[in-house]
Parts: sequence; C-alpha cells; structure tokens
Amino acid sequence: MGAKASSAGPHGVVVIDKPAGWTSHDVVAKSRGVIGTRKVGHSGTLDPDATGVLVLGVGNATRLLRFLTELPKRYEGEIVLGTETTTLDAAGEITATHDMSAVTDDQVRAAANRLTGDLMQVPPMVSAIKIDGKRLHELAREGKEVDRPPRPVRVDRFDVEPVGGARGVWRCVVDCSSGTYIRSLAADLGTALGGGAHLRSLRRTSVGGFTLDDAGTIESPTLLPISVAVQHLESAIVDDDTAVLVGHGRVLPLEQLRVSGVGPWAVLGEDGVLLAVYESHPQGGKPTVVIPR
Repeated sequence: MGAKASSAGPHGVVVIDKPAGWTSHDVVAKSRGVIGTRKVGHSGTLDPDATGVLVLGVGNATRLLRFLTELPKRYEGEIVLGTETTTLDAAGEITATHDMSAVTDDQVRAAANRLTGDLMQVPPMVSAIKIDGKRLHELAREGKEVDRPPRPVRVDRFDVEPVGGARGVWRCVVDCSSGTYIRSLAADLGTALGGGAHLRSLRRTSVGGFTLDDAGTIESPTLLPISVAVQHLESAIVDDDTAVLVGHGRVLPLEQLRVSGVGPWAVLGEDGVLLAVYESHPQGGKPTVVIPR
C-alpha cells in the first residue's frame, strides 16, 4: 500500500501536448526540472514521432498512474496505402510497394469497418513490449525479428476519409482500448485490401476524459488536482471519523464507505480531497493507495 509517501508538494496531474521528436521519457525528464520534483511519471507511452495527449502524474499522483494506464484512447492520423515500412510508420525504411490504384473508397471503408470490435493484434517489432525479458525495439535495433503473440485489443471506432489531393492517403479517427497500436491497424488495413500501408502524422487527441483542451506545453504545464487521476472511478465521500480510518489504511465495510459493487472506488473527504483508492476485499473494501495529508 505504501502510505508513507511524502505529503510535501507538488502533487497532481499534468496533461502535455507532446511535440514530435520527443520520447515520453524525454517529456518526463524535462518536466521534472520544470515542475521542480523528481517524482514525475507518465501513464502510457506515445511514439516519438506522434504528438498529442500525454498524461503525467506528479508527486503522490505517480502512485495512481496504473488507474490511468488502462483508459481508452482516441487518435487521429493518416494512412498511406501502397507502401510498407520496417516500423509500420513513416519513420521506417520502405520494405515493399503495391499498386493499389484500383482500390475503391467503399472498399477502404468496408475494410476499416471489419477492423473494429474485439481484435487479436500482433504488436510491431518497434515497440516497448518485452519478449523473454527484452524489449522488442531493442531486438529490432539488433536486426532481429521474433514471433510476437497476438494480444486482445478493442477498436470501437475506425473512421476513414480520403485526403483530398493526395491519392492513396486516408485520414483516420480511431477510438480504441489501451494497448492498441494504430501503426498495426494501418498495416492490417493495407493487408486487408490486398496490398500494404503505413501510418503517418499520428496525433493522440484524448486519454479517457483528458483531451487536448486540457493540455499545456512542456515549458508551461498546468498542475491539476490529484483527484482528477481517478475521476473516472466511482467516488465515495466519507465523514471525518471514517476519513481518519481511511488515512490509517483500515479495511472497512462497504456500508461505512458508502459504496457498492466491485470497485475500485475513489474515496474522498467531505472537503472533496482524495484520501485513497479502495478495492474489493472479503471484509469489505481495502485501500490499495492511501494519499498522505
């Protein structure tokens, strides 16, 4: 549970509009200096060439990042039909070309529609996933390619529209589960159409309820309250006496927490300040994270 974390600030959530050319780790490293604390982490990697929403946890909010990691995402990008690359995006070297001039707009839309719902997706070689203890992108840099077991993902929306004046280029909007690779989705679309494709100009426009409207720059971040890290969870407001017990990490009956179901629950004091996150326990609810006050 680790309830002994420091209560000294700063603590909260920062949403960054990541520029192209920065790794997620670069953003974290720079933000540590700008915000003034070593305790900064991110809730999900965004490719260096991609831009858009990157959610950071600061201070005690770093302990809540796992509740942000699984949030659904929305992306916008462009898919280039007819060209495959080593990385499945514009950063890679061209490995194959296809004449896809005969592919119709209706065929592209129909193929995209078939790539929605629950899917089994093979992650790209250039990714941070570990196979036998080694990250795939490290193996790729060594010139190795290994079998990658497909992983379950969900694509709720895969809208495509042709880009005017750019034959074979399609703008896409994708709503998907965490862990979905849009590069792989683009490549799968090309394969489904009898050729190949790669992705370019990827931009993440939302992570759960966090959107570009919430995002600041790396140089001028806005620190949001720590409670927004778990704003998507069912919340429970407890009285002052119960708040003391929560602060001590006590297992409590669900009736005392004023919650039902299976959790997790964001437990707040009467002043609206986040106290803890509780999860189901045979005796009621057990805190998995307690926020020092």
